[in-house]
Amino acid sequence: MGKGAAELARLQEEIITCRACPRLVEWREQVAREKRRAFRDWTYWGRPVPGFGDPRAELIIIGLAPAAHGANRTGRVFTGDRSGDFLFAGLHRAGFANQPRSEHREDGLALTGAYIVAPCKCAPPDNKPLPEELARCAPFLDREMALLPTRVVLTLGAIAWNATLAWLERAGGSIPTPRPAFGHGAELALPGGPVLLGCYHVSQQNTQTGRLTPAMFDAVMARARVLIENRQGT
Repeated sequence: MGKGAAELARLQEEIITCRACPRLVEWREQVAREKRRAFRDWTYWGRPVPGFGDPRAELIIIGLAPAAHGANRTGRVFTGDRSGDFLFAGLHRAGFANQPRSEHREDGLALTGAYIVAPCKCAPPDNKPLPEELARCAPFLDREMALLPTRVVLTLGAIAWNATLAWLERAGGSIPTPRPAFGHGAELALPGGPVLLGCYHVSQQNTQTGRLTPAMFDAVMARARVLIENRQGT
């Protein structure tokens, strides 16, 4: 294990023990106790969910937060729910994942060249973290990003886009005025920094209504691959 991978592993262990947000702690643990009937035989994770993927990744994928009966159950981002089914199928098609499904922590899934993080590490009620909860989690995001050789950041939804802009500002980057707005396919390249790509979130609300289709996701992933390759020589 390289130095970066070892530091990421230590950070993951620190994230797992966090209890900084009372509302989130109460909710994630309540869900883990009460469970969903379909998962009544599961021992839910019920803790913060750290990032997952290749510690040498040049593509960083930023989501929102763990799903109550997905990652909050399985302990791995985008694992065990329909959002993850869509995401990892797309990453597999694009060559970043070794398999198209993500069902549990021991299912053999591995990412190559990609790493997934969330700006909120705990499952929030109604999938909506509060601004102050995102602010408390921000130092974890900063430390994750500092340990990764990031060239392209794929943001899944507006909250992820804004969280990435805030990270760039905290890291000393200069954000254009007016502030760049999120949109599917939006692209922002900052001097000396990574390229940001916008993509609709892979939630069922988007994928089951056709707002985000596999073809749309594939197009964004193809653009990410081109950007990575172009920036490898810079």
